[in-house]
Amino acid sequence: MTIHSDHPFVPPEGERDPLRRLRGRLPQAVTVCTAGEGRSRTGLTVSSLVVADGDPARVLLLVDEDSDLAASLEVEEPFVVNVLGARDRSLADPFAGTAPAPGGVFRLGAWRQTPYGPVLETAVAWLGARVAVEPRQVGWPLLVEAVVEHVEIGPEAPALTHVRGRYVDLG
Repeated sequence: MTIHSDHPFVPPEGERDPLRRLRGRLPQAVTVCTAGEGRSRTGLTVSSLVVADGDPARVLLLVDEDSDLAASLEVEEPFVVNVLGARDRSLADPFAGTAPAPGGVFRLGAWRQTPYGPVLETAVAWLGARVAVEPRQVGWPLLVEAVVEHVEIGPEAPALTHVRGRYVDLG
């Protein structure tokens, strides 16, 4: 067996899409967006998002159109954006679907149900939002626009970001 220092299926640097390479150099917060309750809970790691201040404040997400989360984000439906800290790094890949989660992703971490969806007890911060308009295709992902209805800030903790294919602890 060979151990690779890089992912064995990633094209060599010179053959990669320049736009994806540029995007990979833009540090992004690592979040897990969740919706539903009980057996209908769903979640997805999302790093492409913007929070826009205003009255009302809005959150814009780029979500994989084939994800279970995308299927649940209809107009007026609530969801949660859980901002991960460094201590929650182990949740990012299972919720992205790139690492195993025996028994399901919600067995990882401690979760509590809110009117917006599941909230990670150790999240650095979280917001509850409601989908404002029908999600639409922008490139390959769906653009989800939602109105922010609730915000909670957790205890001060190092933030987790994603840059150039790696998680980085900003603490």
